[in-house]
Amino acid sequence: MTVEVKDTFYLDGSPFQIISGAIHYFRVIPSCWRDRLEKLKAMGCNTVETYIPWNLHEPEKGVFCFDGMADVERFIRLAQELGLYVILRPSPYICAEWELGGLPAWLLAEEDMRFRVSCPAFQNHVEAYYRVLMPKLTPLQADRGGPVILMQLENEYGSYGNDRTYLRWLRDLMRTEGVTVPLATSDGPVPESLEGGTVEDVLPTVNFGSQAERHFQVLSQCRPGGPLMCMEFWIGWFDYWGSGRHATGSLEEAAENLDKILSMGHVNLYMFQGGTNFGFMNGANYADCLTPDVTSYDYDAVLTEDGLLTEKYQRFREIIGKYRKIPEVTLSPAVPRMACGRVAVSEKVSLFSVLEDLSAPVPGVSPRSMERLGQNYGYILYRTSLGTEERLQRLRLWKANDRAQVFVDGVPAATLYDRELLEERELDISFSKGASMDILVENMGRVNYGPRLEDQRKGIDGGVTVNGHWHSHWLHYPLPLDNLDRLDFTKEYREGLPGFYRFVFQVEEPGDTFLDFSGWGKGCAFLNGFHLGRFWELGPQRRLYIPAPLLKAGGNELILFETEGKTGDAVCLCGEPDLG
Repeated sequence: MTVEVKDTFYLDGSPFQIISGAIHYFRVIPSCWRDRLEKLKAMGCNTVETYIPWNLHEPEKGVFCFDGMADVERFIRLAQELGLYVILRPSPYICAEWELGGLPAWLLAEEDMRFRVSCPAFQNHVEAYYRVLMPKLTPLQADRGGPVILMQLENEYGSYGNDRTYLRWLRDLMRTEGVTVPLATSDGPVPESLEGGTVEDVLPTVNFGSQAERHFQVLSQCRPGGPLMCMEFWIGWFDYWGSGRHATGSLEEAAENLDKILSMGHVNLYMFQGGTNFGFMNGANYADCLTPDVTSYDYDAVLTEDGLLTEKYQRFREIIGKYRKIPEVTLSPAVPRMACGRVAVSEKVSLFSVLEDLSAPVPGVSPRSMERLGQNYGYILYRTSLGTEERLQRLRLWKANDRAQVFVDGVPAATLYDRELLEERELDISFSKGASMDILVENMGRVNYGPRLEDQRKGIDGGVTVNGHWHSHWLHYPLPLDNLDRLDFTKEYREGLPGFYRFVFQVEEPGDTFLDFSGWGKGCAFLNGFHLGRFWELGPQRRLYIPAPLLKAGGNELILFETEGKTGDAVCLCGEPDLG
């Protein structure tokens, strides 16, 4: 099949209107992919779009992953099996409210690394990644019998930089690696972004959530005579911890703009289904302060986080029906929601009791960041001896990111967040010489948008001053929490300190359920070894989604890591979400 871009898109010489919806395979359990794609087709979409996050597929330099939730080839073939075309966005950077915008954290370990510009160090890593990635994607292109009709070059580049030499290099690299379908960029609908983010022989598209006619006029001035496409029609928005409420948009406004877009050109709904930021993979934004995203990526999308149809689905289906015939689709059997009720804590142990079971200490004169120690995600604990003081009056963490909890002789002393880490904190704590000081630092998710991408080393990267002087000699305990099978719950537990909590419960027949963490402070949850994501009493999200495939008929194990010492004696598995 040939794919051409002229005044519109042409497949084998016939005009084709792209009506697409975004589903991120990496935010949905693979056994649920078919259900979501069937519903996409049943709404009238003929195409599915997905980003491809570099950090998922190359989690460590030279170590690649393409199975399980990372099996992008399987996702593409499944879409083809259902008669859907595919838009792929494999650009090194994806934003997507995803950790570091999809860039691998290990890039930050290198000095003089510059992202998304003509930097040889960055380009060499991209080229090595593409040599592995592209042979998996290129056989699935439409001109080779596959469903892929379009690939994206870079993502909202004009909002980040203007190195068009880099864009040309990336375009040529993709062509060299076998990409033959048309290439596209996507940018904000403002002239300067389109000027900085576009390049010759690549289709420009725009992203927006309202004022479709106005924004398409800007695009048409950039690309006279070319197809008008909204690569991301934002039909909702994301939530961040402390935002106060779950973000929802106007259905009437979204419906009106979808109708206008389809009357003028092509669309990709962002998001058809948002899914979940499982593990530590949520991103963050930074304007006036750090705002890490919640675990749910519900996004007020067409489908809920657990894949249920919404009123928005019905309205959009009616509008799409004005522009193409809606196909008949037999949907897979629905997965029911279920409530398991209260589940009591069965065992608990303090972090300090099992610290050396989970992590081998790395000595150093000065604290080093996670990345310099080969760690990408999670927590890191810095331990030292206060051998030259008897009182802690002033404390400052230099080049530190996110959130730090300070303990002196095993007693909580202070919690620092965001810019407080870089400001001198006044304290008044007395102790005997030689007292221990622990600093537990959490990577709450790297910034995924804007000029701070390169400033995302986590932990402490500069040092610590105690009472105005540099404090030396530390032990580093990386805590990615990927080895919880080593937990020994027979060891000591102390209230008010970070700790692990184990729950055991029975399920007769698995269904989708939601973990209510009311009464608990802050931390993350693991079900049968799978990392569900973070929780925080700050909200707005109050429950974590548990997909049915993660549960087992019979016994199940839930482990919470809680850092504030604020706990209950149970959790609840509920039949409804609560996004705040």
